[in-house]
Formats: sequence, structure tokens, C-alpha cells
Amino acid sequence: MIRWLLDSDPAIRWQVMRDLTDEPAEAVAAERGRVASEGWGARLLDRQAADGGWGDPGNERRWEANLHTLQLLWSFGLDPSSERAREMVTRVRERVTWGPWHGYSPFFAGEVEPCINGRALGLGAYFGEANDRLAERLLGEQLADGGWNCEAERGSVRSSFHTTIDVLEGLLEYEQARGPRPEVTAARARAHEYLVSRRMFRRLSTGTPIDVKWTRFAFPVTWHYDVLRGLDYLRSAGAERDERLQESVELVAKRQHRNGRWPLGAPHADPVGLDMEPGRGKASRWNTLRALRVLRWYSAGD
Repeated sequence: MIRWLLDSDPAIRWQVMRDLTDEPAEAVAAERGRVASEGWGARLLDRQAADGGWGDPGNERRWEANLHTLQLLWSFGLDPSSERAREMVTRVRERVTWGPWHGYSPFFAGEVEPCINGRALGLGAYFGEANDRLAERLLGEQLADGGWNCEAERGSVRSSFHTTIDVLEGLLEYEQARGPRPEVTAARARAHEYLVSRRMFRRLSTGTPIDVKWTRFAFPVTWHYDVLRGLDYLRSAGAERDERLQESVELVAKRQHRNGRWPLGAPHADPVGLDMEPGRGKASRWNTLRALRVLRWYSAGD
């Protein structure tokens, strides 16, 4: 199975080397450096237009292509210090905005919805454009139950798993860029409890599953939550083992096919259109990589 994962794109290979086979740091860095020049990462970088964006310039929802493309490059682990990454980020910083609906706000400054701003914060932090004002805004939008919801400005007082995971990933990347900040760490801890107290996919009130689709894993994740994405975030955040996670971890393990690989669930609508996986129900390298490292993380706490 490891050989199958390594027989892939640099975006997957370097993460396998880091997270599963414990290769020397120099070898991992060398493989990671290939993301900018080979395979999926290079293809996305090649698609960037002179105006800094991706997709059709005449499409009023072009922001989706911009956001999801950059989110993929973040997932790929494109080295932000590489020459191609710096050139790409400069064009985004200087030329890409959220359009007239948000006063042409610069991309890394975000817009109004926390589900989008969480990713904008994470992308800015990852690519060297961390925005303190955006982080403060998100901290101020955390709801009483510990999470976030894009519908809060329209009166919702109950958090959304989708929005919460988007914000959590952004805040974690922000702390990794800026260093630990007590107010950010505390906000993430409250949101961790929001997820964990619900066993990562169950209603707090009744214990019933919130959405069965969350137990079938897709990639790219775009803005969607699922159990694997939630657990992989907790792993990356260095969260401690918690017995309330046992069910969701077992759920991930049960999705493994007899050949040792994990299948791709129903793909989400994706404006990027980068062909990486063979299709729904087929063996997915992205899901297999993420599932194996989640299981490794959780078993290490035994």
C-alpha cells in the first residue's frame, strides 16, 4: 500500500514520507520541492492568469476558482518559500479581490462569511500573508456553543460543522505562522470540544448522526466537513487522544477496503476541475493517506 501511495504525485509522496515512513527531513523537503515544478501543483500554478486569478474572468463567481485553487495548493503543501509560490502569491496579493459585493476587498483580507474567511486566514498565514484583523474578526464571531456558522449574521445561534472546520484550520495555520496566542488557542480549544462532544458527527441533543454523508469521505474537501477531515485536523493540531473519538476513528478504519485502500466518496462540486482520483467508489490515494495518518496518530496515544 505504501508503494502504491508513493507511486503518485509529489503532493502525496512527500506527505507519505513525512507522516507514514518517517524519512529524513532532507529527503522530505526535496520531494516537497517538486510540487511547484511537477504534477498537480505545477498544473495549478500554470493556470494562474496575468491578473492573478484562476478560471473565467467573466464569471461573477470566479472567487470560487481562486479560493479552491489556493486551498488545493495549501493541501498539496506547496513550499511557500519557493520561487514559483512567491510569484503566485505576489500576484494574488496585488491583483485578486473578492469583487464588487465586498468592496473589492483584497483576497487575503477576506470578506464577510466565516466559512470563507477561515480559509482566507489559513491561506494568508500559510503563504506569508497572515492577516491579524481577519483573525480578530473570526475570534469575535465564535458562537456560545464553541463553533462558527456562516448563517450567524442572519440570526443563527447554532454552530455549523462545515464553518467550524474551515475556521479551525485557518486559526491553526495562523498560530503556526504567528506563534502561540492565548486567545486563539483558547478559541480553538472551545471549538475542539464542540466537535468532540458530538463524537465528530452526532447531534448533542439526541446522539443521532447529523449527516450520513459525513461518514463517506471526499477530496477535495472544498468547504465541506466530514469525519476524516475533522480527525485529520485534530491530528495536525496535536490534539490529545480522547475516548470520545473512538467511534469516529473506528468508522474511518471500517471504511478500508480489503486491498488496504480507502475509497473516494461522492465528490463535491469543484470549480477547479483538476483530475486527481479515478472516481467515486474507486481507491483514493488522498483518502488513504489521510486515513492512515489519522489511525497512526490515534494509536500512538495508546
